[in-house]
Amino acid sequence: MKLRDLSVVAMITLVSQLSILTSTYAKSLSEAGFKEYVIELKAEALAKGYQQQLIDESFHAVKFHQRAVKADRKQPEKVETLDTYLPKRVPSWKVKKARALYKQHHEILNEIGHKYGVQPRFIVALWGLETNFGKFTGGYNVISALSTLAYEGRREVFFKKQLWAALTILAQGHIKADNMKGSWAGAMGQNQFMPTSFLAYAVDGDGDGKKDIWQNQVDIFSSMANYLQKEGWNESLTWGRQVSLPQNFDTQLAIPKNTGSRKNWLAAWDNTEKTLAQ
Repeated sequence: MKLRDLSVVAMITLVSQLSILTSTYAKSLSEAGFKEYVIELKAEALAKGYQQQLIDESFHAVKFHQRAVKADRKQPEKVETLDTYLPKRVPSWKVKKARALYKQHHEILNEIGHKYGVQPRFIVALWGLETNFGKFTGGYNVISALSTLAYEGRREVFFKKQLWAALTILAQGHIKADNMKGSWAGAMGQNQFMPTSFLAYAVDGDGDGKKDIWQNQVDIFSSMANYLQKEGWNESLTWGRQVSLPQNFDTQLAIPKNTGSRKNWLAAWDNTEKTLAQ
């Protein structure tokens, strides 16, 4: 249907809805607007049952991070192949460092690996990939980062959920608000757990009453192993096997590029998947 065919009422409604849509995506972000939004967040937190003292302590140094907004809006969308991805993420120096740290923490890694049914080498590998063995964990105050991205609005529901989870972590006494550091998106500690993932997977590995994925090596390794176990890790299988294609390989079995969506990609996978024996 063309616009000239619409009634006047329908046209007015359409223009109104477009105006709302435009204003939503062109949201003007400001320090003043953020401060007002934080007042709303604190009121909502109180209504959810969080204690006033916890709320005051958690938000006392909260600030707007424009850099977090820019980072969220400019996430790379380039598709990587395994051949381009691996050299960037697994350079030779990182492999050497992983082997050295594996030997250094061998005893505790074996204990944790046996307890959770996860081979220790995979715990170390995950540690290296997530934060370069704890070197790059992010310097953002998590409450500030999550409040900023909730205020930005595009994924408000998601980041509010993470914010409430972060308050729960603080309420449980695992860390102080000033020490709760993470990435611009709120991923925390040497595991880079989002707050909801922390609540689901973090472990008090040494029994001191706290789940410390920032500094406590036993908690860090235990939490990684617990995460893998709960996600269905099977220690009887290895991660993958490198193979070379035979010269007569049927390229029709390969999943085509630009399948359109993850759903379509998985459907194509189901149609062409072969067992290792095949």
